Amino acid sequence: MQPNNEKPIIGITTGDLNGIGMEVIIKTFSDNRMLDLCTPVIFTSNKVVNYYRRIVPEHPFNFSSTKDLTKLNPKQINIFNCWEEEVPIQPGVLTDAGGKYAIRSLMVATQCLKDGQLDAIVTAPIHKSNTNIPDFPFTGHTPYFKEKFGAKDVLMMLYSGGFRVALATEHIPISKVSAAITKELLQTKLAILKESLMKDFGIDKPRIAVLGLNPHAGDEGQIGNEEQTVIKPVIDNQRQNGSLVFGPYGADAFFARGIYTEFDAVLAMYHDQGLVAFKAIAQGEGVNYTAGLPIIRTSPDHGTGFDIAGKNIAEPESFREAVFQAIQLLEQRQQYADNTANPMRRGKIAKDEETEKIA
Repeated sequence: MQPNNEKPIIGITTGDLNGIGMEVIIKTFSDNRMLDLCTPVIFTSNKVVNYYRRIVPEHPFNFSSTKDLTKLNPKQINIFNCWEEEVPIQPGVLTDAGGKYAIRSLMVATQCLKDGQLDAIVTAPIHKSNTNIPDFPFTGHTPYFKEKFGAKDVLMMLYSGGFRVALATEHIPISKVSAAITKELLQTKLAILKESLMKDFGIDKPRIAVLGLNPHAGDEGQIGNEEQTVIKPVIDNQRQNGSLVFGPYGADAFFARGIYTEFDAVLAMYHDQGLVAFKAIAQGEGVNYTAGLPIIRTSPDHGTGFDIAGKNIAEPESFREAVFQAIQLLEQRQQYADNTANPMRRGKIAKDEETEKIA
C-alpha cells in the first residue's frame, strides 16, 4: 500500500483481447484528470495497446512501459508488459488466444497485488468459453480471487450509488439453485454483506432486504416451500441477533414498486433474479465488487461486448466508475480501520475514572 499522501496504484487487467476491454480502458484513461486520482498500471503489452489506439484515434493515450513496479511514472499511464510475442487480435471474435492472454494479464496483476505492489485491481471482462483452461479452472473472476486470497467465502455485489444487489448464488444453472440455497449459505452471505456495508461503505446499521426464491416469495408455501423452510428462518435468526434483515420479498413487486430504495442492499437468490433488475435500473453505470476479500477488486457491470468490439462505440462509463469506486473503497476501508483501531470499552473507561477518584 502507498503512504496516505500518495496516489493509490491501481492495477488494470486487459480482459479478453477481442472484447471491448482495451477500448474502454483507453477511453477512461485518455482523460488526464484520472491521473490526479491514481497511478494506473495496465497489464497487457505495448502491441495490444497500439492496436486499439488506432481504433480510437480521437482519444489521446500516451504511456510509459515498465517491467518494474518500483519505477512507475505517477504522471503517466503505465503499461506492464506481460508478454512480448505477437498475439492475433480479432475484435468481436471468440478465440483461444483472446482468452489465454486475458488470463495471463489477470494472473500477473493478481500476483503483483498479492506482493503488495498494487493497492487495488480493476478487471476488464473475460469470457467463460475461452478461459476454461488448465491454468484457470474457475467460472469467473469471483471464485478465482476467492482462492488466490484464501477467503472462506466471497460475495458478488453490483452497485450504483446507494442501490446494491448481492447474489446468494452466482454462475450456476437454474436447475441447481434450489439445492444450493441452504441456511448455512445464506447466513454466510448475509454476514459478508453486513460486514462489507459497514467496512466498505461506512453504513453503521445497514438495512438488508432478502428476496424469495419462488414467484411471490412462495405465497405462504403455495408455490414452493424454500421461503418457509430455509429463507425465513435465517432472516428470523438474523433479526434475533440484532441485524436489520427483512423479507423474503417477491422479486417482481420489490423492484417494480421501488421498495429497494428503502434498503442499503438486497440479497438475491440467483444471478438473473438480481441482475436483470439491477442493470435495467443502473443504466450502464453499475460496478461489480467482490465483497469478503482482504483486497479491493472492482469491475464494470458489463461483459466482453463482442457484438460492438472494434467499432469504437463502447461506452466507458461503467469501467470509469469501477476505477473511481476502487479508489473510494480504499479510502473507506482506511477510514474504517482508523475509526476502529484500539477500541476501548465504555465500562473500562468508567472503571478507570472511578479508580482515579478513589486515588
